[in-house]
Amino acid sequence: MANNTNKEFEKVLAVCRELFSKKLYDYGASWRIMRPESLTDQIFIKAKRIRNLETGAENMVGEGIVPEFIGIVNYGLISLVQLEKGFADDCDITPDEAMALYDIKAKETLELMKKKNHDYNEAWRGMRTTSYTDLILTKIWRTKQIEELGGVTKVSEGVDANYMDMINYAVFALIKNGIAEQG
Repeated sequence: MANNTNKEFEKVLAVCRELFSKKLYDYGASWRIMRPESLTDQIFIKAKRIRNLETGAENMVGEGIVPEFIGIVNYGLISLVQLEKGFADDCDITPDEAMALYDIKAKETLELMKKKNHDYNEAWRGMRTTSYTDLILTKIWRTKQIEELGGVTKVSEGVDANYMDMINYAVFALIKNGIAEQG
């Protein structure tokens, strides 16, 4: 089953990557100016919208939860890039460089998922999609706390591990929403 998870995960990442590439064409690497804390807040906005829709709030925008989970994946990968490179005052990388960085962080996140999925024996498959949302929100609040502490923790994983977990939960939600079958 894990082999199937790997393939589904890769298909979902390909869907997310395609949208990232199109937005990169439209906007360039404008996200390079964002500080990690701002990216955490952007992911928070998306997760809150998903939770609102899951709890029955009226959908006035018209888009469902799938685009928001894709946004969490892409902003999570951008966040990992920003943690490594730092933020900039302008769009200081080319689209090709941005895609290469995206791919590196996506691969690192996929490798973490493979390890955790092995150890947890596909437990994600028995979870409700709404639990992924709650776990993402928990990881966001943890990240915000770590950011408030200046990145210094006593026993906890760092911000990067939390971003990777957010990405992984969002990908699992997208798999459960049938995106892997489209990719």
